[in-house]
Amino acid sequence: MEENLFEERTDLEDLQQAVDNLKAEIGKVIVGQETMIELLLAGILADGHILIEGVPGVAKTLTAKLLSRVISVGFSRIQFTPDLMPSDVIGTSVFNPRESSFQFKPGPIFSNIVLIDEINRAPAKTQSALFEVMEERQITVDGQTLHLPPPFMVVATQNPIEQEGTYHLPEAQLDRFLFKINVLYPTPDQEFQIVVNHHQLRGDTRLDSVTAVLSADRISQLRDKVRGQHVEEKLIRFITAIVGATRNHKSIYLGASPRASIGILNGSKAIAAMRGRDFVTPEDIVYTAPAVLRHRLVLTPEKEMEGASADEVINEIIRSIEVPR
Repeated sequence: MEENLFEERTDLEDLQQAVDNLKAEIGKVIVGQETMIELLLAGILADGHILIEGVPGVAKTLTAKLLSRVISVGFSRIQFTPDLMPSDVIGTSVFNPRESSFQFKPGPIFSNIVLIDEINRAPAKTQSALFEVMEERQITVDGQTLHLPPPFMVVATQNPIEQEGTYHLPEAQLDRFLFKINVLYPTPDQEFQIVVNHHQLRGDTRLDSVTAVLSADRISQLRDKVRGQHVEEKLIRFITAIVGATRNHKSIYLGASPRASIGILNGSKAIAAMRGRDFVTPEDIVYTAPAVLRHRLVLTPEKEMEGASADEVINEIIRSIEVPR
């Protein structure tokens, strides 16, 4: 028994070392934004897609691009625009005159880490092209099912302020994202350091100084460790109580589905492992729940007119539920 515990602890130390290496490489370029980086890495370990929301200039796209540098896997970037068609994302069949047949030419979605910039700028027809690939990790084209090689992760960005030329993402698509990360402005000290770095490097972002520290096979091994995290039954009841409370809360028009409960569970496992524990605690759940729930809730019109945010309602719900000990 003691030998098993020692082996498990060694594995978690290995996972922590990998996470520390990832943070160190990203930290060569990004100043601050610890929460965004931690949730991005948790999303990788939990095998989930990430939606990043923030005003322009807070390093949303840069951080996503850095992920492709620190992990030696395929990377592609899609800039969503109002005239983007589904074939521009998933690919299209092209006629080959030599063989007198149509051959499928894969689109940019066929990669490992896919950055979708300004995801809310494309119309519903293009958004729907992402449904199957985000949930099933596969695409059906001309009756053929094409599987995407693991790992596969969509990192999407959007601007919460600008509304002209944008489309509201369907609730079904939002539900496919494990986390929604709200990126805030840097602190005065962090912004000072950002400007100093820019001045000293003469505008160079030092992307070439970042090296890959994880492979696709290593990610698969770390994900297996995360899936094996211990979670007590009372903590699972805590998770379902939080999600269940969103369905009958006076400030919420549309609550979260069971997919949110599973998301909190998987996200909490990843956060616990990143913090060096082979078991989930209530603190992991409280930390993870807002990122899993904030994009899955629809507040009542009255609450929205008051200027309330989903995070405020989520924190109110968490405070109202007894924390298991």
